[in-house]
Amino acid sequence: MKESFILAAVLAVALGSGAQADPTERIKIDAGRQFFDANCHRCHSVDADKASYGPLLEGVVGRRAGSFPGYPYSKALAAAGFVWTKGAIRAWIEANDQLVPGTKMRHVGITDPTVQDFIVEYLASLKP
Repeated sequence: MKESFILAAVLAVALGSGAQADPTERIKIDAGRQFFDANCHRCHSVDADKASYGPLLEGVVGRRAGSFPGYPYSKALAAAGFVWTKGAIRAWIEANDQLVPGTKMRHVGITDPTVQDFIVEYLASLKP
């Protein structure tokens, strides 16, 4: 019992004052950031102060698809009518052209469920 408390205290200090209670979650988010940078960052920003080709993804979870202000979405995505949930993002990452036929975004095709999990957790962590 005492060892668990000490381990938790050490992890909290090691992860910094803004650390989440679950260090595994922080690891997933950090891994997701790396996968995002490798696969998505060339077209998408997660920082409102940095322009990108694609729509800003900060705060994407909970946003209606095709609704980021000022971005010229395809007619298909603008009319899709769904909200970006973790499941919708996972489906988009795996086969965006199947989720929304007619989208102008090239097919992504990240089929590894673990990589999908990491990217989804990273995007979910980004709050405007």
